[in-house]
Amino acid sequence: MLRGKRIGLLVNPTSVDEKLGHVVDLLHARSDVDLRCLFGPEHGVRGDAQDMVGVMEARDSVTGLPMYSLYGRTEESLHPLPQMLVGLDAVVFDMQDIGSRYYTYVWTLLHMMQACAKLGIEVIVLDRPNPIGGVEVEGGTMGDEYRSFVGRAKIPNRHGMTAGEIALMVNETEAIGCPLEIVPMSGWKREMHFDQTGLPWVLPSPNMPTLDTALVYPGMCLVEGTELSEARGTTRPFELVGAPFVSFAEARALAEMLHGEDLPGVRFRPAVFTPTFHKFAHKRCGGVQLHVQDRRVFRPYRTGVAVIRAFRQMWPKQFHWRKREYEFVKVKPAIDLLTGGPEVREGIDAGNSLDAIASTWRAAETDLARQRTRWLLY
Repeated sequence: MLRGKRIGLLVNPTSVDEKLGHVVDLLHARSDVDLRCLFGPEHGVRGDAQDMVGVMEARDSVTGLPMYSLYGRTEESLHPLPQMLVGLDAVVFDMQDIGSRYYTYVWTLLHMMQACAKLGIEVIVLDRPNPIGGVEVEGGTMGDEYRSFVGRAKIPNRHGMTAGEIALMVNETEAIGCPLEIVPMSGWKREMHFDQTGLPWVLPSPNMPTLDTALVYPGMCLVEGTELSEARGTTRPFELVGAPFVSFAEARALAEMLHGEDLPGVRFRPAVFTPTFHKFAHKRCGGVQLHVQDRRVFRPYRTGVAVIRAFRQMWPKQFHWRKREYEFVKVKPAIDLLTGGPEVREGIDAGNSLDAIASTWRAAETDLARQRTRWLLY
């Protein structure tokens, strides 16, 4: 498929084979493939940049190839420029997604497809597993006015699709019209989690260290829409959540409150932690750690909403939604961008029950579960 073509690679550290050979090295070593340049998503080609940190273009120190950043300091930097694509026959996307709408790699792929469609350049997606399974769908969709880099298309927060399937979907639903080729996996079944594939886990981003992190992320990424700590700067980001105004005694009460919500497949341990960077760096935070005990029934999105709702109820004066710029958007609350609209935030602020808040996203779950079948490859 690539022989004799002038290609660019959209890659990061996860772009490896089963022996951990990186696709850049594998293709650069071939005489029958003309590798011209590299494109890097959020966190960069080498994956060392933290979240929402702009990456500047450079040259790869190993191959000498130009590296073009698709995550700089402005929203415009998220889109490939025509001059980056001149002379290419195809762009190959090979990165591990983690199964949550907020994770930005599939939206970088969408931007690449849009740019390539205008120039008649083929996009080839080397598909990889959805590490948290391809069966469950959870969370709401979004209004058009809430589209952002944490959601360019109307899919629920946990979508249960692979990057290749999402590419097929958006190429049609967003009327992109990109020349698109998906190289499917063999051996993957939708009910599989990543640790059942036999493949090596490589950090998809600096704060996605394990499959455990990916499993809770569809819900606990919502903490980014608050001024609570999602525990970046610890060894268990997104599994821990807390704030300096919470004592350990209060953390115990918080855990008991969350156990009272009867959330399936998860237990909460009162915990204290001190982030080394990011929110509340070097400050002792009290809160809870999520321990997923049965991932088959665990519902990460409902759980994340329940955690935020509990903090809001127990500490109404100290709790705050994030009002600072988030993923290049200044005019809308970050939580609304993450949830797809104001309904969850307004329900939490109004003191509504968890069931009442969850009712606002059930229709979206049903709709995607029905509609996505036309794009599923496995």
